[in-house]
Amino acid sequence: MAELDRREPEQDLGRKIEEARHRFRDEYVRDSSDKYDPRDVDRLQKDEALVEGYLTWRHYVVDEALKMIDESLQWRKEFGLNDLTESSIPRWMFETGAVYLHGYDKEGNKLFWFKVKLHVKDSKTIVDKKKYVAFWLESYAKREPGMPLTVVFDMSESGLSNIDMDFVRYIVNCFKIYYPKFLSTMIIVDMPWIMNAAWKIVKTWLGPEAISKLKFASKTDIQTYIGPEYLPPHMGGTDPFKYSYPPLPDDDFQTPICENGPIASEDETGSKEGESEDKETLESSYSSEVAVKPKKVNFVDDGLRAETDNDKGDAASRTKGARKPLSTFKGPLLHVSPAEELSFGSKETERKCLIILNNVTKNQVAFKVRTTAPEKYRVKPSSNSCEPGASVDIVVSLHGGYQASPQDRFLVMAAEMDSAGSQELSQFWKEVSKTKIMEHRLRCHILESIKPAQSPLGDGAVETGTNGHQDLNIALMRMAACNARLEQKLDTCLWVQKVLIALVLVLAVFNLLCLYQVGTARRPS
Repeated sequence: MAELDRREPEQDLGRKIEEARHRFRDEYVRDSSDKYDPRDVDRLQKDEALVEGYLTWRHYVVDEALKMIDESLQWRKEFGLNDLTESSIPRWMFETGAVYLHGYDKEGNKLFWFKVKLHVKDSKTIVDKKKYVAFWLESYAKREPGMPLTVVFDMSESGLSNIDMDFVRYIVNCFKIYYPKFLSTMIIVDMPWIMNAAWKIVKTWLGPEAISKLKFASKTDIQTYIGPEYLPPHMGGTDPFKYSYPPLPDDDFQTPICENGPIASEDETGSKEGESEDKETLESSYSSEVAVKPKKVNFVDDGLRAETDNDKGDAASRTKGARKPLSTFKGPLLHVSPAEELSFGSKETERKCLIILNNVTKNQVAFKVRTTAPEKYRVKPSSNSCEPGASVDIVVSLHGGYQASPQDRFLVMAAEMDSAGSQELSQFWKEVSKTKIMEHRLRCHILESIKPAQSPLGDGAVETGTNGHQDLNIALMRMAACNARLEQKLDTCLWVQKVLIALVLVLAVFNLLCLYQVGTARRPS
């Protein structure tokens, strides 16, 4: 019976997706196909997740979802989203640093920054500015499909001259109409009181779905949502990041340390060549998270490869205890399992995961695994090659007392090798063209540990060992975050109470004045 209950919503959603597709094709496309880009119409008919996003955002009301799809696809054609490239946008817009992707919030969502003080209202450039924002969003949507964004409006040092209501409304529509389910949270930081009226107008545009995601934060409570490692110093953070142009590849992925110890570094010449190449040519699409300096990347040499070959005998013991992946991403060179995330927990049995690579080509494929937190993880092997039709098990384990974080990311890179086995891997990765490299990103998922309730005074109440301290730290962090949110709500309630008291006093004074005037008027002259 429970299985039937679970199937019914899935079947109902499937019916609504098909209904939306058929009705859009029959009622919208048939008589006015020139309104849309054929590529968008084709994607709508093939991509169930895309249709599901519109339906979910409109509470599964097909008529409302169709209106949203119609407006969204018209906008995509008007702005030429499928053909929008960096060269079609004025270079000076990229150089200002008014908009950029950088860092993650505490829930692991990517941060999309708007520095309001750098925006000046100008009717001559408004179209290019709208394309500029659309370029960021479209590129991120292609690179991280289904992954929401946290939008941060940094309003420090801004004033009324920086507020462009038409531009703000456009940004709101991007998340309300054009990219359904794309918004995680919208945080307004350090808003001047003089702009309260403007944001009251903005709230009327958002709608109930988006209003629930709107948060106002000061410099003191922004860390409720974003950790200090991704906040600039003027918000009380420790992030040394400074925007620069041209942008460098998204995320600072580095080669993790191998289980057997540090990996031999590339020579300084190769590292400088890579840095120069990054600055001269931008990666395709806006997979552009900027960094101050690209960190040096280490690769596995042939010695490690030979050692890995000799290690085949103990492969079973190496992978013992590693969590087996349950999903698969089917790439052109490798099938990567898991498809989206590696799951880690605080228990000893939850500190090791398995990545399985399957070579689906007829040639030897070189691969390497990189991460944004190389000090936390040990990966074996982190770089090697895979024979045609063969598979490779990669063990990713947490090192020492480190804990995984939703902000941590892994990047699996792969490229076909022309001459199997004759070329050193480090030299191969220096010479291979970026257009021939397959990339697949994995995020980290934190497992919640469920424990039986214990009496604080009973036996076993105090847990010893590393795991006990880690769980206690996690619990304290959550309690601190909860207390911060409660304090924020309490402050809001106290502020409302003060306003109400002030209003009551004003009304009382007003009533006294009225009574005084009435008494004066009745008094005989």
